[in-house]
Amino acid sequence: MIPKVVSWKKDTVSDLHSLLTSGETLAVIDIHGVPASAMFGMRAELRSTMKIQVAKKRLMKIAWERAGYDFADLENLYASAVQPALVSSSDLNSFEMFTELKKTEAGRAAKPGDIAPHQIVVEKQDTGMPPGPIVGDLNSVGIPAKIMGGSVQIQKRTVILEEGEVFEGELGMMLSKIGINPMVTGLRLCGTLEGGTLFEPSTLDIDYEQFEQDLIGMAAGAFNLACNITWFTTQTMPTLLAKASGEALAVALEAAIATADTLPHLVARAHASALGVAGKLSPDALDDELAAMMGAAASAAASAAAVDTSASEAPAEAEEEEEEEEEAGFDGLGSLFG
Repeated sequence: MIPKVVSWKKDTVSDLHSLLTSGETLAVIDIHGVPASAMFGMRAELRSTMKIQVAKKRLMKIAWERAGYDFADLENLYASAVQPALVSSSDLNSFEMFTELKKTEAGRAAKPGDIAPHQIVVEKQDTGMPPGPIVGDLNSVGIPAKIMGGSVQIQKRTVILEEGEVFEGELGMMLSKIGINPMVTGLRLCGTLEGGTLFEPSTLDIDYEQFEQDLIGMAAGAFNLACNITWFTTQTMPTLLAKASGEALAVALEAAIATADTLPHLVARAHASALGVAGKLSPDALDDELAAMMGAAASAAASAAAVDTSASEAPAEAEEEEEEEEEAGFDGLGSLFG
């Protein structure tokens, strides 16, 4: 006799199949350790951008293969999940999905039996806690603590657990009291499948601010290189033309080539040279106009020199006034004592 499949399993497989065929980005998340109350809130916040459904692995396999996907990909996705759930989204790509799911994560204190997700290190620090039994409690779990300056201080940097080791006794609670909550709860992404490509969380975990700065730096470097090797593009042409124009103007001025652009510079240079020559001549050799020009130039130079002199003399005068005041003050004291 063929065993009868219960209706709820058929319904679950049907729902999973609909989920898998409704989005372009598929993923597996691990919901292990997430309280039911928190899970409801997280799903409500994410409902507008993704669909989430929890099911047994066997039912996931049936729906996955029914949707036309390779079961080997699903095995890779939930290999690291303790309690997997399927996720589908038609609005988010793999990187955006990782970012949204990352927002649900939060640290909690380790409980006895929890496995350290990474090396647990306690740094040398002033805990700010007042003296009390906490000193003995910290030392009992291997955290060297001592009362100094009216507060509990940790004496040295200490490695408490290595990655993969198990928390025992009150260690997790003691670490929490000094602000170390190593266990992460939330919807942890195990991987995504998008366009036939599997993405691991390590690939999706990007520092977008640093990535933006890297892109800006690389673009600036490429632009400078293109300008230095005179690579003609729509972006470099304005800079290259401005550079060529400046260099051409410098060459034309050096060769005294008269053009509409160089004439103002050449006339100004000739005028300055003429005034320099005139300054070496006897005043009797100058006509009225040239003498007036020389007088104006001399007045301007004298004014600039006067400003510099007054600026330098002002502190000297101030020092003299202070010395006079000090001498007057000492005379007054002398008169008091005869």
